[in-house]
Amino acid sequence: MFTLQQEVALDPQQYVPAVVGAVTTVVLFVVSFALIYVVGRSVATSAVERGLERRDVDDTLVTIAVSATVAVVAVVAVALAATVAGFGVVLAAFATLAGALALAVGFAAQDLIANFVAGVFIIQDEPFTVGDWIEWNGNEGVVREVQLRVTKLDTFDNELVTVPNSDLANAAVVNNVANDRRRVSVDFGIGYDDDIERAREAIVDEGARVDAVLDDPEPSAPVTQLGDSAVVLSGRVWIRPDESSYGAVRSEFVEAVKERFDADGLDMPYPNTELSGDLTVTNAEARSATGGD
Repeated sequence: MFTLQQEVALDPQQYVPAVVGAVTTVVLFVVSFALIYVVGRSVATSAVERGLERRDVDDTLVTIAVSATVAVVAVVAVALAATVAGFGVVLAAFATLAGALALAVGFAAQDLIANFVAGVFIIQDEPFTVGDWIEWNGNEGVVREVQLRVTKLDTFDNELVTVPNSDLANAAVVNNVANDRRRVSVDFGIGYDDDIERAREAIVDEGARVDAVLDDPEPSAPVTQLGDSAVVLSGRVWIRPDESSYGAVRSEFVEAVKERFDADGLDMPYPNTELSGDLTVTNAEARSATGGD
């Protein structure tokens, strides 16, 4: 049996067109991407930055928006460059994969995204800023730092509290120092037999003596309640929260009024309950006869 072997000579020249085509495609992709990215980034970022600054948007948000714009421009540049270079099939597969990945990440990071969006609105709307004393959902603290995901606060016991921004965005937040004046109200109870005018004069006079209390509006003490055991007058004074401590003024006000009431003989009754009625004891003689207690 004879075996015929045929040697096939490899001609390098036949691969030249394929190599040249591949190199041309890569070069075309790189050049297209660089051109689109550079031009798009320059135009888009400048437009976004100028537009936000004209609307007095916070600098932090401007920086975030510019960074997001750069990322979008890069993605668009890749897509357009791939189309120009003829990578349509690869681009379609990449788009499908990216969409599925974005959907999965979106479901997994719902809370993170919600906190981020809430942080953007907090920074832009400024319902509170660093140094403000705020209250929300029964909590309170002084704002130390506002970040995109969380807000950090110091409690009056010097504890650090980190609150997700979505919690603050969805709550009724009370800013105690947002306005230039704030009222300090304290309820004082007097006996029903005491003179209301004397008590009112004492409250108003002692309130006006506190150094941090403003002359306008003047201190006042209207009757706000007829309680079970006391007539309640609301002592009201006004302060500037950016210059005075609410807690310190309130404490000084309460102490001064208590001392004045004691000096003027005004009673500050505490809640009490009076029982009335009859008590009847039956079978007392029978229990005594049998030695019962």
